[in-house]
Amino acid sequence: MTHVLQNVVFPLDRDPDLLPLYADPETWSVVDEQPVRVSSVAHLGNILDRRRARIVAGRRVSLGTYFNAFPASYWQHWTAVRDVRLTVRTTGRATLLVYRSNGEGARQRLDTREVDREATSSFDVRLDQYSDGGWIWFDIVADDSHATLEGAEWTTEQEPVRQGGATLGITTYNKPDYCIATLQALSGAPEALDVIDRILVIDQGTQRVQDEGGYETVAAALDDKLRLILQPNLGGSGGFARAMSETLEAGESDFVQLLDDDVQIEPESIRRSVVFGRYASVPTIVGAHMFDLLDRPKLHAWAEVVDETPFMWRTLNQERMPHDFSVANLRQSPQLHARLDADYNGWWMCLIPVETIRAVGLSLPAFIKWDDAEYCLRAGRAGFPTVSVPGIALWHVSWLGKDDSIDWQAYFHARNRIVAALLHSGQPEGGTLLRHSRRVDLKHLMMMQYYPVTLRHRALRDILLGPAHMRAGLATAMPAARALAADFPETVVHRDSGVPMRARRGRQVFGRKRKHEFDSPTGLRLRWFTAKTIASHVLHSPRPENVAQPEVEFAKGDAHWWRVPLFDSALVSAADGSGKNVYTRDRAQYRRLLKDSILLHRRLRRGWADLAAQYRASADELSSHDAWKRTFEGQS
Repeated sequence: MTHVLQNVVFPLDRDPDLLPLYADPETWSVVDEQPVRVSSVAHLGNILDRRRARIVAGRRVSLGTYFNAFPASYWQHWTAVRDVRLTVRTTGRATLLVYRSNGEGARQRLDTREVDREATSSFDVRLDQYSDGGWIWFDIVADDSHATLEGAEWTTEQEPVRQGGATLGITTYNKPDYCIATLQALSGAPEALDVIDRILVIDQGTQRVQDEGGYETVAAALDDKLRLILQPNLGGSGGFARAMSETLEAGESDFVQLLDDDVQIEPESIRRSVVFGRYASVPTIVGAHMFDLLDRPKLHAWAEVVDETPFMWRTLNQERMPHDFSVANLRQSPQLHARLDADYNGWWMCLIPVETIRAVGLSLPAFIKWDDAEYCLRAGRAGFPTVSVPGIALWHVSWLGKDDSIDWQAYFHARNRIVAALLHSGQPEGGTLLRHSRRVDLKHLMMMQYYPVTLRHRALRDILLGPAHMRAGLATAMPAARALAADFPETVVHRDSGVPMRARRGRQVFGRKRKHEFDSPTGLRLRWFTAKTIASHVLHSPRPENVAQPEVEFAKGDAHWWRVPLFDSALVSAADGSGKNVYTRDRAQYRRLLKDSILLHRRLRRGWADLAAQYRASADELSSHDAWKRTFEGQS
């Protein structure tokens, strides 16, 4: 029996920004060591439908792109599939060229074939030379008249390890328009629906999905596959835990596919993730990459890891991210050909085998932040790896227009990172985590950001109470954190208000020629700067005129922790550009919070071993199906 591993597809939207992810132009040049498009013959007018494209006479188009090349190294490493067949259907006179790459991005031609009229061409490829990386793809060169790609797919005759489908769980909070768009995309994608047993929408908001225009139509199209579940706002972890719980109880799926609400999907990616999960040699968490929904050719996450010593998440090759495929496509980016192994994958889209849930439980009651990373670390220790597979991706609202480290989410950033470390860190006292946490406090304090520090200290106090606080405060921690913002004037975003705008611009103060990466203090200068700044904020009150009116104005990109502390007050643009925040030095708050930071981190360090033992002893109960069921039923 033939099994389709991957279809060649073209974008759902007629959006020119998307095209580089699906079809590559024929000619590139190099200018100032950067690839530059010279001749683009892959354009929207030549995309005929979801599976078909025109190749203009005398031109060449490559399918060596993010969504249409075959990630051979991942299939070789994580599955037992060794024989793959590429089948290409064409009309017209053309030449097909099949290529492969290695882990360093070096290209090699595997085969060439001339075709005429209506033709079906098959190429058999052996997956035995892709240990370190590499893709396989094909190009089409039209002869003296137009040719048409009528469809192509990558298949195998090998039987999968697992046969089951997935229950897709979408967690949403007041984003009904996004959810309707996702459901509409799924309803028009029969090949994706073939691997989906059920679609659960876990609606935790006040703006209900069922009240959104278009719901009745899409619900009718999806028929009995769609189910709405209404529950109080338990955060992402509560929504996704509900999807896991319902999947376990229904017993009809081998996987649960977690999906965020503020996304745009590529339905073929849903299908690919389930197929990869079926073929994985051991039960494997299959993660998706994340593109920027507001800048769609930009890839933000490829493979994510947790560094052990500071116990902090990051993206591998972080210095190269985000990667802009409109500037350098797959064939022009050697670093994208190496196989990268992940520790975890974000729950914007993540496929989890039911076997994994039975073995390690559901999400921690974390509300948001670190629940995905902690879960994958927990699963990994139990023998269930996480693989972030290229060619499986969606578009998600990126974090570039946000700064959730200084809003109510600061509580969850601090608490859940430390809880995850208590559960999983092998370093004495969490390695350098607590030192880094103190430094985060200090930077916020020097920036006159007293609200996030107050939330971070609330988080540390809750951690010291023990693991029971997490479930007890699941529904109340977020409202309490948001309510606390009213006590801090710095949290008010002034939108064209009467706030004085006559402050000096930070660029004028420091000079336009100074670059951020060069003027930050390091070494002895950093120590001197820190000591001097702490002393200044502890000993000196702000000047009255600087309290009445901001002393300086900074663009968000200029408001660094080594610049803002030099002033009594500052006007700083909000991350999303919607207004400005006023930060004002408060000596009493600074002194109190600095003292609290020292004492709380000292208590954590001294009690680390005992706390780690407590949290690890309670981990199974915190994530158990029965405990979550009691939560969903409103029991304690």
